[in-house]
Amino acid sequence: MNTSIARRQALGGAAAVGALAVVGVATAGSAEAATRPTVQYGSRGSSVTYLQQRLNAVGYWCGAADGVFGGQTQQAVFALQKAWSLVRDGIVGPLTWTRVASNTRRPARYGYGHRIEIDKSRQLLLVVWGSTVRYTLNTSTGANKPFYAWGRWYDGRTPSGKFTVRSHVNGWQTGALGSMYKPYYFNGGIAVHGSTSVPTYNASHGCCRLSLAAQDKLIGSGYLVNGRQVYVY
Repeated sequence: MNTSIARRQALGGAAAVGALAVVGVATAGSAEAATRPTVQYGSRGSSVTYLQQRLNAVGYWCGAADGVFGGQTQQAVFALQKAWSLVRDGIVGPLTWTRVASNTRRPARYGYGHRIEIDKSRQLLLVVWGSTVRYTLNTSTGANKPFYAWGRWYDGRTPSGKFTVRSHVNGWQTGALGSMYKPYYFNGGIAVHGSTSVPTYNASHGCCRLSLAAQDKLIGSGYLVNGRQVYVY
């Protein structure tokens, strides 16, 4: 047989095997999803425990796997649904279960490093550690609506760019725009901070909101510190 023809056939066979493998993974995930009950905020039981274990395993941090679908688990489900362009309803039905079962995570936009990435299009905050995305968290950035404060108008945006955390406050900080929990400032008055309200859409005055628990997690684990790079896009 012609050498080039034989090589093309071999490559074609390898591609076919690869395609079958991908289909096999998807089918396995779909089959598992079909056996799981729909769970949401307020649900309890072994399926919730399994969900929490799988979310934590791929960086959609939800705290302890205690079998109780509470606020932090809902935040983690929001993050997973955003990452995979699913409906952001916090309900774990067949499509969301399939993504949970796939055991995969989205990559960072940039290469190797130790930084925070804020993806405004998906409303996600990524903790990049080395060559992996350690955590993917639900965030809410600037609503892009003008607001008036301190004697002037602001555009309400979260500017894109590469920044560095310059200062922070250890506790609640209350001002004209409300209260921020442990803000870490990376661009003038714009910070990553904890909030009691972190919706699935952009709703802030320009800061990047996280749940109170997620903010404590990043600070306590040393991911959010003065000098940390923050890439916003």
